[in-house]
Amino acid sequence: MKLLFFGAGAIGAYIGGSLARAGNDAAFLERPDMVETLRREGLFLSVEGNELRIPVRAAFADAASAMREFSPDLAVFALKSYDTAAAISPLRPMRGRLPPALCLQNGVDNEPLLETVFGAGRVIAGTVTSAVGRGRVGAVTLERRRGVGIASGHSLSPAVADAFCRAGLNARLYSSAPSMKWSKLLTNLVANASSAVLGMDPGRVYSDPRLFALEREMLRECLRVMSAAGIGVTDLPGTPVRALAFAVKHLPATLARPILVRAVGGGRGGKMPSLFLDLKSGRGKSEVDWLNGAVVRAAETHGIPAPVNRVLSETLTRLIRGDEAWDDYRDRPGKLLDGLPVEIRIRIGAE
Repeated sequence: MKLLFFGAGAIGAYIGGSLARAGNDAAFLERPDMVETLRREGLFLSVEGNELRIPVRAAFADAASAMREFSPDLAVFALKSYDTAAAISPLRPMRGRLPPALCLQNGVDNEPLLETVFGAGRVIAGTVTSAVGRGRVGAVTLERRRGVGIASGHSLSPAVADAFCRAGLNARLYSSAPSMKWSKLLTNLVANASSAVLGMDPGRVYSDPRLFALEREMLRECLRVMSAAGIGVTDLPGTPVRALAFAVKHLPATLARPILVRAVGGGRGGKMPSLFLDLKSGRGKSEVDWLNGAVVRAAETHGIPAPVNRVLSETLTRLIRGDEAWDDYRDRPGKLLDGLPVEIRIRIGAE
């Protein structure tokens, strides 16, 4: 297959490099300052102790040029969600002449946005559960192999899944794209926004009974939204999401906390969560609106409350924009908890 990857970060480089190594033709779209490095040095994949260098067949800084000159069979989106709109803007004049797209991005809002350019029914939902770390430009390390979920509704889905499996990416087809994407969103929420706001690693967050109760209520809000929308929880490759949901909904805190701690530690390969990294970078961008913010918007659609996700999303957004000082929240759980509605503070034992 000929695949054009929008983004050569951790996921793009790992998936694209693995597919190229298996004999597929992979090209990359990246910022101009990264393109020359990719062309000159290629990709470096560290997989289970093996250091692999993979030449890059082509790299582009312009999306429209990449589509014309490379003519891919599939466009693969591995960007941060906040970069999607800018990435597809140059493609709008080519609407109707574009290949199908595979969306491996976090959140549940990217596929509808991509369909405005690629066309209805021409975007394949996907999700990556393997933990991948990024070093210098084009260099990534597979920290924990799990796999990739691919929605089965498109005629190209079986061929994509087969190519991924032949590349060692452990792809699995899913009949329900919403179930797959929302189940991944649920795992993305765990100890993410709270860790970012407080500048605390997930272990410290979960060691505080009040913060653990906050996390649990946040996840329950997401599960209530899914239930209201008729979206089921499904296990993802190497990720027992249904056990996580059961623990959140039904188990007492003494039993639920160890399960969630394992989910946090295993899911991120020892890294700080993504929203913390977004905030620490100082770039003024964050995926929180595509994670906790998505829960809030869906809750509004179904007429149910999601106050914890709202407070986390709005607080982190203010910190990203510089409207509040991060130092006012770092290592100060009480500051975050004070922003919650009184009934929630009482429920989680913070009042």
